[in-house]
Amino acid sequence: MATASAHAQPEPCPFAVSPRKKSVRLTLWPLVAATFFMVSGGTYGTEDIVHGAGYGRAILILLLTPILWSLPTAFMIGELSSALPHEGGYYAWVRRAMGNFWGFQEAWLSLVASIFDMAIYPTLFVLYLTRMFPWFAEGHRGVMVGLAVVIVAALLNIAGVKVVSLTSLWLFFVLSAPFVLIAVLAPFKYGALLHAVTTPTTSTVDIIGGLLIAMWNYMGWDNASTIATEVERPQRTYPKAMLAAVFIVSLSYVVPVASMWMTGLAPSAWETGSWAEVAGLLGGPLLRAALVLGGMVSAFGMFNALVMSYSRLPLAMAQDGMLPKIFGKLHPRTRSPWVAIVGCAIGWACCLGLGFEKLVTIDILLYGASLSLEFAALVWLRIREPELPRPFRVPGGLFGAIAVGVAPMLLLGFSIFRSQTEEVFGMSSFAFGMILIGAGVVVYGLNIALKPSGWAPAEKAEPAA
Repeated sequence: MATASAHAQPEPCPFAVSPRKKSVRLTLWPLVAATFFMVSGGTYGTEDIVHGAGYGRAILILLLTPILWSLPTAFMIGELSSALPHEGGYYAWVRRAMGNFWGFQEAWLSLVASIFDMAIYPTLFVLYLTRMFPWFAEGHRGVMVGLAVVIVAALLNIAGVKVVSLTSLWLFFVLSAPFVLIAVLAPFKYGALLHAVTTPTTSTVDIIGGLLIAMWNYMGWDNASTIATEVERPQRTYPKAMLAAVFIVSLSYVVPVASMWMTGLAPSAWETGSWAEVAGLLGGPLLRAALVLGGMVSAFGMFNALVMSYSRLPLAMAQDGMLPKIFGKLHPRTRSPWVAIVGCAIGWACCLGLGFEKLVTIDILLYGASLSLEFAALVWLRIREPELPRPFRVPGGLFGAIAVGVAPMLLLGFSIFRSQTEEVFGMSSFAFGMILIGAGVVVYGLNIALKPSGWAPAEKAEPAA
């Protein structure tokens, strides 16, 4: 469906910015912390997996999902981000490999998905806040708190990637502390909650739904790629950061669930948001309050890190001529794309208060479509540019580059099949997702009609050192 001009300029144009001082570039562990929040945000969100699958199968799902889903993605990102550490990340990879049309679709899918994702995190922040202070649930107070979350995160992002990533690092320690305490206390409460009386849950998640939720909890690894030009020695740092983050995220899911298994608490007691109540049964009101605070930290940390990721897409697209040049303006001191950050924040703020149900399958569908383009770019670049320097390479040659995407694509096919049975806005999640994907083709066509000259010519550039 791409036009001739779409293939005439296949390479991305890295954003022309002044060389950043070493002090404002990201090093390994701040990047790991930012990736952690872009993907996970901690143990929250695993409750329905336990409810649907039981403890043993939940742990098995949480162990197998990163092997079949996260590690292949981390390997793919490791190769492409080390070979092409450009602003815009996955958008730049797909454009270079497959042309303008597919590069635009990659960016479209990510930005459209962000409309649904990003409104959820301030809402989660408010939900946990109202557990301690019900006063915030009255009237429009919750929306105002959500708006405050958006504003604070936008200001931190304008302050630069170093501020965001160091904030993520400290938030990671605050978030992890109560779950570490759960792991420490659980052996001393062995079987103590076997007959615990809990509030009846309303969760209807089954084992298949639990697998989909696990996929959702483990997705988003490519979000860290959009800030590649702001990472110190990206060719070395990205592969290490991806593998370290996969290990830490997996550990943060499995250890607390396994710890609660020892207490004998029935799987039927679990549902979304029940970690606070579970912690209260184990360690009393102080631990419950710590888990509520951790939920707020998790929601803010995820939103904060994802603002950093998504805002780089308008930045890169502005340089390529597909968005007005104003989205490419950088802050004179921090070099952050402040116009793109403010523009995205306004869009997400307009969605606060909207209630989205059963959108996990839509998230996976949109994310899966963009991820499939990234795996295709991995293979296509191996064929088109075999001499491209790749400091990190997926092992196994061309066969390895193809094989690494098989398991994630099979899991995505399974999620697409399941999405046909879920309804949202009066239609199946699959149909709704297809409408959003099709809209990207229409928008691209309108863009070409309004600007026949197409994208700005791409220039050859050496990857950042």
